[in-house]
Amino acid sequence: MTEFRVWAPRPHQVEVLVRGGRLPMSPAGDGWWSCREDAAGPGSCYAYSLNGGPERPDPRAPFQPFGINGPSKLIDHESFGWSDAGWRGVPLPGSVIYECHIGTFSAEGTFAGAIRHLDHLVGLGVDLVEIMPVAEFSGMRGWGYDGVHLFAPHHAYGGPDGLKRLVDAAHARGLGVIIDVVYNHLGPAGNYLPEYGPYFTSRQATWWGEAVNFDGEDSGEVRRFVIDNALMWLRDYHADGLRIDAVHAIYDRSATHIMAELAAEVRALAAHLRRNLILIAESDQNDPRLVTGQAQGGYGLDASWADEWHHGLHAVLTGERDGYYSDFGSLRVLAKALRQAWVHDGSYSSYRRRVHGRSPAGLSGSQFVVCTQNHDQVGNRAAGERLSGLVSLGRLKVAAVLLLTSPFVPMLFQGEEWGAASPFPYFTDHRDPELAKAVREGRKAEFAAFGWDPGDVPDPQDAATFEQAKLDWAEARAEGHAELLAWYRLVIGLRRRYQALSDPRFERVETECDDEAGWLTVRRGPLLVAVNLGAAVWTCAAGAGASLLAGSDPGVILGARGLELPPDTAGIVAGTVAGTVLSKHTPDGDQAPAG
Repeated sequence: MTEFRVWAPRPHQVEVLVRGGRLPMSPAGDGWWSCREDAAGPGSCYAYSLNGGPERPDPRAPFQPFGINGPSKLIDHESFGWSDAGWRGVPLPGSVIYECHIGTFSAEGTFAGAIRHLDHLVGLGVDLVEIMPVAEFSGMRGWGYDGVHLFAPHHAYGGPDGLKRLVDAAHARGLGVIIDVVYNHLGPAGNYLPEYGPYFTSRQATWWGEAVNFDGEDSGEVRRFVIDNALMWLRDYHADGLRIDAVHAIYDRSATHIMAELAAEVRALAAHLRRNLILIAESDQNDPRLVTGQAQGGYGLDASWADEWHHGLHAVLTGERDGYYSDFGSLRVLAKALRQAWVHDGSYSSYRRRVHGRSPAGLSGSQFVVCTQNHDQVGNRAAGERLSGLVSLGRLKVAAVLLLTSPFVPMLFQGEEWGAASPFPYFTDHRDPELAKAVREGRKAEFAAFGWDPGDVPDPQDAATFEQAKLDWAEARAEGHAELLAWYRLVIGLRRRYQALSDPRFERVETECDDEAGWLTVRRGPLLVAVNLGAAVWTCAAGAGASLLAGSDPGVILGARGLELPPDTAGIVAGTVAGTVLSKHTPDGDQAPAG
């Protein structure tokens, strides 16, 4: 016997279509409808009819085997044979995250295909795998940020059981799994939620459409919808955490913000499961409230993405200064990012033409996730070029060492570790011709405004755009690529070996730089990371007893004169390092004269 329940305060009549029949549903209070069907059970397909209209998928459908517009399918979460009973999760502090997209991570583009590459991640030294959104979205291929069935793992990836097998296999290897979720909007195709109830509000809008109704009339069930969805991924799919997309586009004027309510519920679930659970926000607001404890008036999330760390490094390595990179580009600014992640901490942003952000004082490095590349920073370029297509192998190694020796939580993007040549452009598979045309033309218009030739912008709807994004795993063994992969493994290994390299305390990070000469040093306790991005060989004087732990190039030598660094190289030295005066810093993070 199955009890069908659906929240639908807008229609005056609701029926469930199951086993070839139409069963009337009865009001169950507060906008809910229910009915029972003895013959329905796991494996049964069903849909709802509102006011006698056409069939509509269940807003909480656990599986959409026929895509966004087809009927929903019942499943039994309790029937899956998990093997991770002793799993207790992975702590975020000290961990290394690896972001991947299921459709392009393997040749198969499925959950099963991803399992084949988990051993590679273990050998790399990764702790947590973060998968881009897998909730059912339009078509067979896409980034996932336009999902419309939030409770249903995408059918093309392998559906509910496929995701469970992936998580179970990851746990068997000691890897945690973070799932990327989107709660600020839903996709434009297959979104029938407005027919059921007030899921959205016209009072606010996001870049992608109407905002979710978190604080208006009848918003209580909408909030419950999102919280139940988050708990489902953690409870029923054994995920270890969630990365919450674009929190700055979630509008909520309630006394308790939806993110604070969500964090409290997740903490309660973690206590019940006796398992560590992680919540990471994406936000460009540089607002400490996201990760400040609720007792101190914050939302209580574990960490926030810090894109300004990326911008500071990217602008220095590539020389790009357009758009939001206009606030970056100097080693002095990069040094500030290396110390505190946020560059704009109440300082003026020339890009925004206003003061932006707040100080991260009182926070720790483990509350920030940083990267040299991610799906946004690669995919939001017109052709989806990776950093490997913009800078030399030497500079890729410099980027890796600054990332992996930082006090923050480092995140890699799939294939970054071997300098993958495959781009990661934006791709979609909308079946509605008008929507497909709008996406295609909108993408070209967006980049034409930045001076790009529209002919150089890949067609998101073309299957070839998606196919070229797939990783070529054989490439990791090729010349140059294998060298970079070995460097990543070496530096991650040093991060594991030396506590100073994962120490999240900001006060234990000291930097010194010279923009004109092009060198930068980062002190991490007894270790020193030295980088030369200048045009000439630079020597960093080293004291007696110093030892070279790693050099990014054979030309990096620790000799009698000190640590010798050719252009575009880096070295990590242990022991006493002399000859450089480490900067002192004023409270706002700007450099003050050393003395």
